[in-house]
Amino acid sequence: MASTTSPTTHTPGGPGLPTRSPLVGWLAVVSVMLGIFSIVTTEILPIGLLTTIGSSFTVSDGVAGLMMTMPGFLAAFSAPVVTAATARVDRRLMLCAFMVLLAVANFLAAAAPDYWLVLVSRVLVGIVIGGFWSIGAGLAERLVAPAAVGRATAVIFSAVPLGSVLGVPAGTYIGEVAGWRTAFVVMGVLTTGTVIMLLLFVPALPANQVTRLSVLRGMLRTAGTRFALLLTFLVVLAHFGAYTYVTPFLEQVTGLGATRITVFLLIYGAAGIVGNFVGGAAVGRRPRTVFGLAAGLIAAATLLLPVLGHGSIGAVALLIVWGVAYGAVPVCSQTWFTKAAPDAPEAASVLFTASFQATISSGALVGGLVVDHGSPSTVMVLGGISAAVMVVALAAHGARHPSRPSV
Repeated sequence: MASTTSPTTHTPGGPGLPTRSPLVGWLAVVSVMLGIFSIVTTEILPIGLLTTIGSSFTVSDGVAGLMMTMPGFLAAFSAPVVTAATARVDRRLMLCAFMVLLAVANFLAAAAPDYWLVLVSRVLVGIVIGGFWSIGAGLAERLVAPAAVGRATAVIFSAVPLGSVLGVPAGTYIGEVAGWRTAFVVMGVLTTGTVIMLLLFVPALPANQVTRLSVLRGMLRTAGTRFALLLTFLVVLAHFGAYTYVTPFLEQVTGLGATRITVFLLIYGAAGIVGNFVGGAAVGRRPRTVFGLAAGLIAAATLLLPVLGHGSIGAVALLIVWGVAYGAVPVCSQTWFTKAAPDAPEAASVLFTASFQATISSGALVGGLVVDHGSPSTVMVLGGISAAVMVVALAAHGARHPSRPSV
């Protein structure tokens, strides 16, 4: 068990890194990862339970879809506001507080007698996403030695594909067997366990720098941060604008049934885990190359799906490429923001979280409009174009600044 009273020294590994064993540092990393896993799973859990929840409250699928749209926009708003409001509070305490709030949100959803209370729980989820991600995404350098920061960051971000591969299918299965309320109860219990792990293994983390809104405004005036925002917007818009509607594509174009679609998406998620660790291991050394390759592969996969995705082999092959590519995107984006503002890592995480979450919701909405007025193939092509524009922008940036990978 980690001691929370260990003396804090400015040892290698980041300011305020406690003197303690490497094993405990990695247990702290895993604790943060489980926190993000709980958040990701809770955020997207309604995808598999949307129809069931909607029918239990007698609301349409569109109204039930508010459970997915609301958290992203709220997270984009809460990331800067909540982080700035709690800037002087110990970051370990804030991580635990956000996890407690997430547990409350899950238990509230499980017990809600009316749909509006479910939406209230989703508001709480949005606040947690913005706050926890903003603090936790950039903590690796304060938990492990400098040489292990890249691997630790990849472990933290592995929660994103793990939430898709393990969390959502498991939650959906529990919902089918024991009811959707039970799925939220299980998530509440998991989140409570994560609070205990954070208390045991994460050391006291006093705020090194106060993240004021003025700091964030100052960062937005720098070219490096604005370019990081542009890259993140283009690639996340491409991914979520297309991936949100991959199931209709597999149904209507590839001609798959529900069981095979589930298998294909599990394969996609497993590929995402591989991409996360491969990208995490390489992005610290070659951020421009890794980010550009990830976006290029997303562009290739989505542009080729309408052509090669009519058969199962072509579809699954392109989904694997897509999964590996997108698995590297979150860690690439976070790294780019951090390199653009090396003296303000938490502020960089705030902007990363806000931009990522806002674009997730925007991508889903834009993709929905395209699907309603076009087809699943059209949304794939437009997603590919957006990712290709990101590659062009990155290449142009590299031509102008060959010796500066992130500014």
